[in-house]
Amino acid sequence: MHDTAIYIGRFQPVHNGHRVLLQRALASARQVIVVLGSAWQARSPKNPFTWQEREAMLRAVLPDADQARVQLLPVRDYYNQAVWVQAVHRAVAPFTAGGARIGLVGHFKDATSSYLSAFPDWELMPVQRQGRIDASAIRDAYLGATPASVRPALAALADEIPASTLAALECFAQTPPYLALQQEWRMLRDYRQAWAAAPWPPVFVTVAAVLRCQDQVLLIGRAHAPGKGLLALPGGFLGPRETLWQSCLRALREQTRCPLPEARLRAALQSVAVFDHPDRSQRGRSVTHTHCFDLEDAPLPVVMPAVPADGDARPLQWTPIAQLAGLEEAFFEDHFHMLDHFLSVTSPPPMLL
Repeated sequence: MHDTAIYIGRFQPVHNGHRVLLQRALASARQVIVVLGSAWQARSPKNPFTWQEREAMLRAVLPDADQARVQLLPVRDYYNQAVWVQAVHRAVAPFTAGGARIGLVGHFKDATSSYLSAFPDWELMPVQRQGRIDASAIRDAYLGATPASVRPALAALADEIPASTLAALECFAQTPPYLALQQEWRMLRDYRQAWAAAPWPPVFVTVAAVLRCQDQVLLIGRAHAPGKGLLALPGGFLGPRETLWQSCLRALREQTRCPLPEARLRAALQSVAVFDHPDRSQRGRSVTHTHCFDLEDAPLPVVMPAVPADGDARPLQWTPIAQLAGLEEAFFEDHFHMLDHFLSVTSPPPMLL
């Protein structure tokens, strides 16, 4: 018998496979800690539900007698395994006494399950895969439905979904975020299908710019899917006849009409970092080279949103760095974590093991 069993997952949404693993954890330890991954992410087809909504789904499948034995802890994605492992350790530490026997419950589904090997100080309690589907199949069927046809669309998967989860999905389908997620899902589905005939999976190279001035950073609002309406850094795809530096300058000019000459920007360049986590973009494997500029206490450059051919302008805003932490759930993909890398937005700052 373990003192604590830890179960890590995203639960997007909760299905019967999750419930079996949760039951295994409860049968193996006096207390169970469920780590809710991908917390504080903006809604997306991959992460449609907030951590609070997922907590409610998990609580709904717990017997009343076990409610007090389970702690649910949200942990953000850092797109850096060493930092993420440290964050998980930090989250569970207040609930585990020194010398406690800790077990880690999970099953090796595919390459995304490699995190189970990242906690050698916890005893791994492997469980065979439960059921024939995973949450991605549920999400695809769900987002391909309509608000009135959720139950029929999920009928083939009904034996894999707890009744409480199905009820939650039907309720959520009546809200505006569901319709927005469907638009995102269709766009991403068509985007991936367009590349399906390529002889190998494509790898996209992009650039982004962190432009800092007077302790503020320049952000754009995305005008189109994916991430329509979310905050992002200026940037875009690498041009076929451009260097990374040239693409970064072009993106700044096109999206913000930044008036600063190249020489001024080169003098303000502090560093360049590469963001290449395999799961950072739902469009496919994407590698972003992010340039960080610091204009220090110079006057704020006058910037204006670009107006593309369709007339749908991307709004711009200079945002105080002190306000970024409160905007985490409003950012596209991992752009918040790019800012965190350069500006140490999260508190306490991540510490490597």
